[in-house]
Amino acid sequence: MSANRLACLLLVSSLSTGCTTLFSQNGDPVDSNRATVATGDESLKDAVQNDESAEEASDGRLDDAIAPELQAEAREARERLEEGGTKNAEAATDDDLWQHLRAGFALDHSVDNEAVREQLAWYAKHPKYMRRVVDRGSRYLYYILSETDKRGLPSEFALLPVVESAFDPFAYSHGRAAGLWQFIPSTGKYYGLTQSWWHDDRRDIINATQAALTYLERLTERFDGNYLLALAAYNSGGGTVSSAIRSNQNAGRPTDFWSLSLPPETRQYVPKLIALAKIFDDPEAFGITLPALKNEPYFEVVNTGSQLDLAQAAKLAGVDIEEIYLLNPSYNRWATNPDGPHRLLVPKQRAAAFQQALASFPKSQRVSWKNYKVRSGDSLNTIAKRFKTTPNVIERVNKLNSDLIIVGQQLLIPSATRGADAYSLSAAQRLARTQDRKRQGYKLGYTVRQGDTFWDIARDHGVTVRQLAAWNGMAPGDPLFPGKKLVIWSDSPKGGTVLAANSLRGKAMIRKVGYRVRKGDSLAAIASRFSVNVSDIASWNDLNTARYLQPGQSLVLYVDIRNSP
Repeated sequence: MSANRLACLLLVSSLSTGCTTLFSQNGDPVDSNRATVATGDESLKDAVQNDESAEEASDGRLDDAIAPELQAEAREARERLEEGGTKNAEAATDDDLWQHLRAGFALDHSVDNEAVREQLAWYAKHPKYMRRVVDRGSRYLYYILSETDKRGLPSEFALLPVVESAFDPFAYSHGRAAGLWQFIPSTGKYYGLTQSWWHDDRRDIINATQAALTYLERLTERFDGNYLLALAAYNSGGGTVSSAIRSNQNAGRPTDFWSLSLPPETRQYVPKLIALAKIFDDPEAFGITLPALKNEPYFEVVNTGSQLDLAQAAKLAGVDIEEIYLLNPSYNRWATNPDGPHRLLVPKQRAAAFQQALASFPKSQRVSWKNYKVRSGDSLNTIAKRFKTTPNVIERVNKLNSDLIIVGQQLLIPSATRGADAYSLSAAQRLARTQDRKRQGYKLGYTVRQGDTFWDIARDHGVTVRQLAAWNGMAPGDPLFPGKKLVIWSDSPKGGTVLAANSLRGKAMIRKVGYRVRKGDSLAAIASRFSVNVSDIASWNDLNTARYLQPGQSLVLYVDIRNSP
């Protein structure tokens, strides 16, 4: 690579805005070749297995203290307690949500495939997983199922959030996918899911569900009504599935989902959904009891008319603030988005009381207001940061024509009515819990400096990029800003290899460059060309090393430009 070519790449790289690859995808997501790695239900599976391991250890000690003739009865009592009294609660009535779900099933549940069998065996062995998923999804399932019905789509699609996020509305993957439906930023933007400091529509229950079902509709049309291919494309991109179909056609092989050569995750993705559908279709056959869910809306949409503090909303609705966040997970901060839409989802049984209380609640008290006198050195940015709001909000509230302020000027600042801890599911509090979670090793603090990258910091501390991102509730492709506080877990109280690596960083000339895969390229060849490791390229780009690179695919590399071709 010539010096001019490298310089050009470096310039383009410096202008990139935090995408996971240097060359952003601006086309129709239906044609995408990009596989999205969803958060999936792996974290919940791990949690369930850890819980069960602990319970097995404690069960032995408990049973040893019980007379042998009473141990069987004690185990049954524990099982009834664990099931929360839901055994035999399911009833085949018109008011039963599970009957509603089954009535719309359209996929072939009789498929006998090893991948499906493996998933079924795991779910049958871990009934606690199913209970947790249903508990999480009980707020959203009726709405999602009803919207699926309206579009004439199989009701199995309503179970897709189980595969994508285990019905966790705050799920965030290392591939930068967020929410129940795990939209990456580019696909979310294409389908109108906007993001700001105040909110992330990818987590909005209504907007994200509508976007996901529209996306699935278009994928179904693309593949001539083949639902399995549409599901595969939702995970790996329509372009990826079309390419696999063309390859099989050219080789004279079948082009159904089960015959295609697709990414490993996609080959598990569809079987996982089919396994879930089989269980929900006949839970008793797998030894699973589903808790009863009424076939009625869980929430109602209430127009608030203006920005509203979420603590005030919870008080007016007579519910915990956690319930407000779980129904309105798109809100990152302490209040609804000042730019709208001005609406809140509230539990159906509290909606009327909330509307009545809100109607008589003064608009001036919907958020707290503080008077602030501008001091020397202040700017709208520093003031906004101090009061946990944005410069635009301060400008609008105070009817400023620009961002210029003068010493002594009085400003009115909207602020939270309660302390930060009260907003337990805000982005800041979720991050704090993630960073405070106890892990192996020594907990170190790190403040991001100008020019830092995930790779630099991870290398300096002897950890992986993915670990570093996960410890801080981020994805490897997220932008790092100077001053951001990170947590690092190291084998050494001084940061492991940090001292040696820092000295290397000063000597090396590491730069982020973009590379577009050419015909005949392999990870090994690219790694050799740029004097980096295959494992590093895979980590930087969230690649599966067992999967072939595609010509035209975009990669991000961190190379020492003194060793670059």
